Amino acid sequence: MAKFKRNLVTTALPYANGPVHIGHLAGVYVPADIYVRYLRQKGEEVVFIGGSDEHGVPITIKAQKEGVTPQDIVDRYHNIIKESFKELGISFDIYSRTTSKTHHELSSAFFTKLHEDGKFVEKTTMQFYDEKAEQFLADRYITGKCPHCGNENAYGDQCEACGTTLNATDLINPLSAITGNKPELKETKHWYLPLDQYESWLKEWIIEGHKEWKPNVYGQCKSWLDSGLHPRAVTRDLNWGVPVPLEEAKGKVMYVWFDAPIGYISATKEFTPDWEKYWKDPETRMLHFIGKDNIVFHCIIFPAMLKAEGSYIVPDNVPANEFLNLEGNKISTSKNWAVWLHEYLRDFEDKQDVLRYVLTASAPETKDNDFTWKDFQARNNNELVAIYGNFINRVLVLTDKYFAGIVPERGELTDYDKEVLADIPHIIARVEKNLNTFHFRDGLKECMNLARLGNKYLADTEPWKVIKTDEGRVKTILNICLQIATNLSTLTEPFIPFSAKKLRAFLNIEPIAWDKMGDGVIAVGHQLNKSELLFDKIEDEQIQYQVDKLLATKKSNELENAQATPAKPNITFDDFAKMDIRVGKIVEAEKVAKTKKLMKLTVDTGIDTRTVVSGIAEHYTAEELVGQQVSILVNLEAKMLKGIESQGMILMAENADGVLSFVRPDKEVKTGSEIR
Repeated sequence: MAKFKRNLVTTALPYANGPVHIGHLAGVYVPADIYVRYLRQKGEEVVFIGGSDEHGVPITIKAQKEGVTPQDIVDRYHNIIKESFKELGISFDIYSRTTSKTHHELSSAFFTKLHEDGKFVEKTTMQFYDEKAEQFLADRYITGKCPHCGNENAYGDQCEACGTTLNATDLINPLSAITGNKPELKETKHWYLPLDQYESWLKEWIIEGHKEWKPNVYGQCKSWLDSGLHPRAVTRDLNWGVPVPLEEAKGKVMYVWFDAPIGYISATKEFTPDWEKYWKDPETRMLHFIGKDNIVFHCIIFPAMLKAEGSYIVPDNVPANEFLNLEGNKISTSKNWAVWLHEYLRDFEDKQDVLRYVLTASAPETKDNDFTWKDFQARNNNELVAIYGNFINRVLVLTDKYFAGIVPERGELTDYDKEVLADIPHIIARVEKNLNTFHFRDGLKECMNLARLGNKYLADTEPWKVIKTDEGRVKTILNICLQIATNLSTLTEPFIPFSAKKLRAFLNIEPIAWDKMGDGVIAVGHQLNKSELLFDKIEDEQIQYQVDKLLATKKSNELENAQATPAKPNITFDDFAKMDIRVGKIVEAEKVAKTKKLMKLTVDTGIDTRTVVSGIAEHYTAEELVGQQVSILVNLEAKMLKGIESQGMILMAENADGVLSFVRPDKEVKTGSEIR
């Protein structure tokens, strides 16, 4: 990094059509924050850029489903995402958004420059059009069968089952996601970035020039380049996005993949008037932290855009991660199979670092990995509490007990003391090496190895026994332990910053620069503050609640996909006409004694007041039934149930999970009204 004066770190812009989940955090935001905090500790100049991607079809689809505007959707989720990131300690210098005025202006200027320089090609092509909806269909508005893996629900731009990038015309039996109709092909004109013209440069830049990139990133780029690049549309027929700044392109917007990465630039411009030195000075090192689904955009397409513009630098590294699964299944926003950050922060108050720790310890750095709530609990209880927290607590309690919380002087060192002290700089060096190469999981392991070293040293030397015979020896032991504790407060700061700050408060010290770590980092005679537990156990009940919540989601998804029961044999209209169904009102209700399901109801039918016994006691209380309007079959033959004559039947709808609900008018009508 010596050849660079400064660092620009960006993170993939999350779609503002839903909250952030743990997959996003493990793949992008926690690793990026670890790295940025590390650079700051080293005293390097760094700007950390984030923001919400607020254009694109997923947002328009969600808005249509909810009957609101796309702006309503992005305003809601941008604020949720921004606040959640802040609470987790993701230390952005700015968290912007692509609906900002600055972004629209800069995107338009970027497009105009490329257009004026002749860097686009224009094409009139046949694209899918939905006659019923009277609009061209963006790729995400088209679903069909994937020609590669056979997935029946592939989108027009990508199959989420096999990950293959598609064109909508590749799909087998394409259908409009808006109306369900089969779309027709219709002429439309668009502007394309001719990626094939940058293929040679990209091969030289990536394949020859960046062999140090992570294997998953390098391999995916090589595969794309070996397959050959083709022009890619930068505009689309849509009414939500950055308008194309051409008179002949009225009603068209920039393709979201084109304007979204420009969001990094516009956010930097919002942050500082000196934004150009971060984007145009070759002495700036640019890094993109992303997930594997964004590798092509950040390693091939965006660099080609920057190269075409001519005045921008290109990224030095793109340390992308693989995917994190949840309890053995792929995280799915649409199926609500996720651990949402804003919900975690509510359910586990003041435990931001536990999530940061677990997501780093199980980070999908080289292959997909799995998050489970049992592992989450085990890592907290067996590692943070039992190793790190236990060491810190014992050292501080013993120092307070024996030496009034004052760092004691050191006497003559044993060979074991020297060995332990010699291990400290080796561990620090290994953490640094891992951070420099984006191996955050291994870096965290080394941090915990320092805590393990301290724990073992304390257990081996047993100062609580030695104090009875050799106070001077105990002073040496606790001095060494306090050196380890103080180094841990700096070493773990990138990973678990809230706990590092809490530890510094116990030690009564200010933040220590990275290069100041080592022996002697805390002085003899320094007064410590009173301490408390650094971490606390997570109980089984808390974990079971989270597991139950996921199981309920799984059951709900299964029910949603369940087929309705087959229709019964046809009847004649005369058969139906024999039934006298009326709107009644429940005036009294009581549970039938010694039964689980039966409720005795007194119902005003408009004709008379009668008793009906109904099997709804597991679904409604007697109190909430009184006053309810219901549908009642009044000419059903009376039947004795538990010694009570039931004179009719209340009509109920039964869900696939057995839950019952009343069938009744959507507004109050006169009691006795006939249902026909």
